[in-house]
Amino acid sequence: MIDPLYRRLLGHTRPYRLRFGLALLGMLVLAASEPAIPALIKPLLDGSFVARDPFFIQLMPPLLMGLFLVRGVAGFASNVALQWVAHRVVLDLRRAMFARLLMLPGQRFDELTGGSLLSRFTYDVNQVMQACTSALVVLVRDSLAVAGLLAWILYLNWRLALIAFLVAPAIALVMRIASRRQRRMSRRLQQAMGDLNHVIDEAIDGQREIKAFGGQDYEQGRFDVANERTRRYAMKLITTTEATTPGVQFLAVMALGLVVYLASRQAMAGEVTVGGFVSLFGAIAMLFAPLKRLTRLNETLQRGLAAAESVFALIDETPEPDHGGATPPRVAGEIRFEAVSLTYPGRRERALDGIDLHIRAGETLALVGPSGGGKSSLIHLLPRFVGPGGGRILLDGIDIHEWPLALLRRQLAYVGQHPVLFNDTLAANIGYGAGRALDAAELAAVAARADALEFIRALPEGFDTPVGDNGVRLSGGQRQRIAIARALARNAPILLLDEATSALDADSERRVQRGLEQDRHNRTTLVVAHRLSTVENADRIVVLAGGRLIEQGDHRELLARDGVYARLYREQTPGNGDVLRILY
Repeated sequence: MIDPLYRRLLGHTRPYRLRFGLALLGMLVLAASEPAIPALIKPLLDGSFVARDPFFIQLMPPLLMGLFLVRGVAGFASNVALQWVAHRVVLDLRRAMFARLLMLPGQRFDELTGGSLLSRFTYDVNQVMQACTSALVVLVRDSLAVAGLLAWILYLNWRLALIAFLVAPAIALVMRIASRRQRRMSRRLQQAMGDLNHVIDEAIDGQREIKAFGGQDYEQGRFDVANERTRRYAMKLITTTEATTPGVQFLAVMALGLVVYLASRQAMAGEVTVGGFVSLFGAIAMLFAPLKRLTRLNETLQRGLAAAESVFALIDETPEPDHGGATPPRVAGEIRFEAVSLTYPGRRERALDGIDLHIRAGETLALVGPSGGGKSSLIHLLPRFVGPGGGRILLDGIDIHEWPLALLRRQLAYVGQHPVLFNDTLAANIGYGAGRALDAAELAAVAARADALEFIRALPEGFDTPVGDNGVRLSGGQRQRIAIARALARNAPILLLDEATSALDADSERRVQRGLEQDRHNRTTLVVAHRLSTVENADRIVVLAGGRLIEQGDHRELLARDGVYARLYREQTPGNGDVLRILY
């Protein structure tokens, strides 16, 4: 019975059934030609060398050449067609995994390591390809070849052939035990490969921190542990395979040896012809190669199935909930938080607790407060990066869960605390926000408002300058300004800035603020403030602490109230050392 996992894997070959059918036909021809070789030996010897029949002497050479010509054509067509199908299946699986990866809820990325995800796209999917190619070739071609050779032996001498079937139950038991262990070791090897990739990925991303803190020995130790685990599980898998193969072969050779002995006795007694004996012996000898491949097949198959489990587990991940059907004709940008609470998985304390907040369309709202107060969490609720544990959020009077995700996010432009730039040009990164290539005038306009035009024009290639991996060729402040330009290029009715200017100096931050204020009344803006002096002109300032809204009002009102905001502001006034930054 076919493993359900393998059946599902083979189901991905359905769109390519013509080429897959050609591959199977080639395998069938190859399998059928295996017993044809010993079958030709009998008339070759009896007719040509014993009877010296001229007809057989002339017939046998072209028959042999024709047989091997057919085998060559069938083998070429089968292998090329199967490899084409296997690579298409791998392409489809990678595409399906990547599509699901893009749709995963944000919290799943906190649970899955980057190394394990990368391992599925590289190591695991290659193991799946092996199950689609070499394992399938051996499974189909060699199984049929063994069946054909046994059928020919049965035809020549059925009593002797029955002896070969006596060891079948013992071989099946050995293979079953080995299969379970091989699947288990393959799963652990995949996990170890994911851990190894994770260590390497972290070392690449954190190379500056490693050097700054002298962590080379520590990281080398982590790598050695992960590397050793990978080697250990690989060796356990190899040991199981290598122990299984000679065991199965020994059982098979016992039966075949007995067949050869009894056939030799019959030949001595004149019960079989010379051609019949050589044909029988040749068929038995030809059984060894496919039997050996079949016994080693289990490792490739089990490794491929374990990899398929990992691949399909990602494909079967639950995507972000997206059941909304609302299609408002126009978005004004009015936002309401009604008794909103949020608790992250694995934590007891609430990140947000009973937030009630009304943000008018076109209003600029600043969120300030101590670290861990819930500012970023509040921002992340709007694009549904996380979902509230209680209460509801309304956009233009409609619950955001009633909005289709794509439509909801088109109304938002977002700049996070650690903006990500793609390994492309500055123009491509800015145009990413608009979803299209911007012309020179558009690029210049949004770059100027983000205070990025001056440094871009100073670069030799200007907007065509590659930024490197995650903007590594730019400074932190330059990366943030490009991210702000990207958000402005989106021209969305709602702008979310989550400490988007934290890497800028005070003067640059003020210039960016002036650029944002050019059309502030045409869009709703939520700003998580890094320095309070930059949000003095906000329409309203909201103070969050411990997940609760504790103060709100404009800059003058909050200073007059002499509460938390006033205390934080005084700590950052020039008289107390403006260089001191409170980390929010």
